[in-house]
Amino acid sequence: MIFGLLALTTAALFTGAAVYVNVAEHPARLKLDDAALLAEWKPSYKHGRIMQAGLAAVSGLLAIIAFFYGWNWRWLLGALLILGNWPYTLRVVGPTNTTLMAIEPANVGPNARVLIQKWGWLHAARSAMGAAATIVFLWAAVQA
Repeated sequence: MIFGLLALTTAALFTGAAVYVNVAEHPARLKLDDAALLAEWKPSYKHGRIMQAGLAAVSGLLAIIAFFYGWNWRWLLGALLILGNWPYTLRVVGPTNTTLMAIEPANVGPNARVLIQKWGWLHAARSAMGAAATIVFLWAAVQA
């Protein structure tokens, strides 16, 4: 049961961080001018990527271990949801991230703002996947 509770905890941490970005950090950064907007987004993304990727991986691994201890399929469902952030980020959000990271400070224009706004919507799906995984993990924990 401890592995499942740890999976739940790390999924909740992932979700809290992702939702914070969508409801607080991202709206605040959008109030900046285009150059400052991109200058703030780049380091924020670099640091957040490391934290969120790690939390998703750890949560998924712990959920898989929990599944093998109790054979509760809900742990696997939650693992798929939280680990789904990896391919989603790499395949769907990745091209936007790459384009934004390649913009040089001297070349910042309104296109950067449009891409960062798009990034916010794409990131919201990560928040939703984290929330769904957290709910499924909670469901699994109460069924144990």
